[in-house]
Amino acid sequence: MMTALILLLVCSAALLASAVKYVPAGQVYSLYRHGKAVRLLPAGTHLALPLLDRVTHKISLAGQVLRLEDEARKMRGTVYWQVLEPERADAVFEQVDQLIRRGAQEALREQPVAGRIDQRDLSARLKQRLNGALRDCGMMVTRVELEQA
Repeated sequence: MMTALILLLVCSAALLASAVKYVPAGQVYSLYRHGKAVRLLPAGTHLALPLLDRVTHKISLAGQVLRLEDEARKMRGTVYWQVLEPERADAVFEQVDQLIRRGAQEALREQPVAGRIDQRDLSARLKQRLNGALRDCGMMVTRVELEQA
């Protein structure tokens, strides 16, 4: 009888502990139930339904960095981006690296391979093109740095 009571208390404590979600400052967590988005959890302490709700994305609102390399043009670069609207970014958050890489590759393909490239101008055009693609996703490219390898 006593063992069953202790087991029940331990299970209850574990269940309660799994219901508490702490989100650090500068982050937003997306909470999913049965594969569907339920809500976003801003910074702070929140309660979720144990065994049903699950944190799927931990979205940092601080800047992110993505490194790029284009062997054909012997260029490499760094794209700095950040999430502005987590509600819109949550749906494509896992694909953002591919979106940026694909957009950068398309923009670089439009450049001639031969000759000297004005990196400042190309960086500005690349930033503008990427922002056009990411704006609808709630994200923004803040800076693009390119250099010849």
